[in-house]
Amino acid sequence: MNVFARWRPLAATKAEAEEIDRRTDSDSRSLTSVSIKRKASAADRPWTSPAAFHTIFDPDDDNDKLYTDVVAPSVPRVLQGENCSFFAYGHSGSGKTHTVIGYDFQESKNLGLCLRAAKQLFDTLNSQKGCQELGIGLSLFELRRKTGFDLLNNRTQCYVREGPDGKVHIRGDTELMEGGKVRVRPIVQQPCWNFESFQQKLVKALEQRATGSSSVHDQSSRTHAFLQLEIVNQSLMDTRHALFDRQSELVPVGKLATDVMMEEDLKSVIRGLDGAWVLNRDYQKDQTRIDTIEAEKARCEARVSAAEEEIEAIIKSRSTPCLGAKMVFVDLAGAEYYEADGFRSQASKQTLQERQEGRQINSDLLALKEVMRAWSQSRKRIPFRSSTLTMVLREHFMSTGKGNSTIIVTLSPAAEHFAATLNSLKYASLVGAVKT
Repeated sequence: MNVFARWRPLAATKAEAEEIDRRTDSDSRSLTSVSIKRKASAADRPWTSPAAFHTIFDPDDDNDKLYTDVVAPSVPRVLQGENCSFFAYGHSGSGKTHTVIGYDFQESKNLGLCLRAAKQLFDTLNSQKGCQELGIGLSLFELRRKTGFDLLNNRTQCYVREGPDGKVHIRGDTELMEGGKVRVRPIVQQPCWNFESFQQKLVKALEQRATGSSSVHDQSSRTHAFLQLEIVNQSLMDTRHALFDRQSELVPVGKLATDVMMEEDLKSVIRGLDGAWVLNRDYQKDQTRIDTIEAEKARCEARVSAAEEEIEAIIKSRSTPCLGAKMVFVDLAGAEYYEADGFRSQASKQTLQERQEGRQINSDLLALKEVMRAWSQSRKRIPFRSSTLTMVLREHFMSTGKGNSTIIVTLSPAAEHFAATLNSLKYASLVGAVKT
C-alpha cells in the first residue's frame, strides 16, 4: 500500500492563524516520517510517525504536481490490464474532495486526480493504434451509512448484498418488465467516448452528492464517493446489456420452477389422523410438469452462462489487453474527531442524525484500515465483512496487484485542527508502516 501525505494551504480567512509546527525526515528506504507539535515551543513535545510516507506534498503543490507523482505512474499499468485504486483520507475540510475531484473544472492544473486520469487515458487511447474504438465506462455512487445511492441514475437508492457466488453486488429496486421479466438494476455505467463527455457527466452527477454538518464545518461530504473508470468498448457494453436481459428472463423462470416443485411436493403428502405428514398414495407427482419447467430454467441458465463467457472472452482479447482494466478513486467521508474540551461546542452544531453518521463513518474507516493492513500483509483472513464500505471494496482489492493501491492523507496545517490532523497521520502511518 503506497501512502502519501498532502498539506493543504490555510484558508484565506485563516491566513494569520497559528500553524502546526512540522518537519519531515527520510530513512534509508526513501520513506518519510512526519513530526508535528501544536506550537513551535521547546516545551511542547512533538509526535513523530514511523517512516511510512512515500512523499509529503507541501501546501504550494497543486493537483498537477500530485497527479504527476502519484497517479500518472499507474496509467501504463492500467493500459496493460492491471487495476489501480486511490483513496483520499482525512478529516472534514482537509482537502479530500479537492484532491480527488477538484472544484475548478476549467483550469487543467486544478483538475482533480480522477479527471486528470481520464484525460490522460483518452489521450493515450486516441494515439495508440487499434485503441481508438475504446472509451471509459464511468460508474459513480456514494455510500451513506449502509445504503448506496447511484449518482448517475438520479440518486436511486441501492442495496449492498453478498450473493451466493460469494461476490458483493450493488443493486437497485426490482423492476417488473413486459412479458413477466424481472430486473434488479445494477449500478449504472455510462460509456464515454471522449473527455468532454466524461467531464460533463461527472460534473452533473456530482451535484447530487449529500452534504451535512461535521465536527469542522457545515458543508462536509458525509458519504464515501466511489468513482470507477473502466476501459470499455461498444462490444463489451452490448454484451453486458445482453447479460442483464438474460438475467431478467431467468428470475421469473427460476421462481416458477421453485413454486412448481414445492406445489408438487405438498400435493404428494397428506396429514394423517395422528397429525403427522405421510405419503399421499392417491396423488402421483406430475413429473412432466416438473421436467418442463426445469428444462426452461436450464435453458435460461445456459443463456446467462453463455453471456458471461462472452464477456470474459472479450475482456481477455489479446489485441486490447487494457479492456476491462479499472481505476477506482474513493473520496472517503471526513473522519470525525472531537477533542475532550471541544466536544460539546462542536457536537452542538450537529443534529442527532449527523452525530450518528459521524460514528458510522469512523467505524467504516477503522474497518478499512484493518482490511488494508491485512491485505498488504497477505493474511489468509481479510475482514471484508466488518463494514459495508469494505464489502463494497472486496472485489477490487482481490483483483488489484500489490503496489497498485494508494492512500493519500490530506492534512490541515491550522493549529486549531491539530488533534484531527494528528489522528489522520496516525491512521495513515499504521497503513504505510506495514512490512509486507
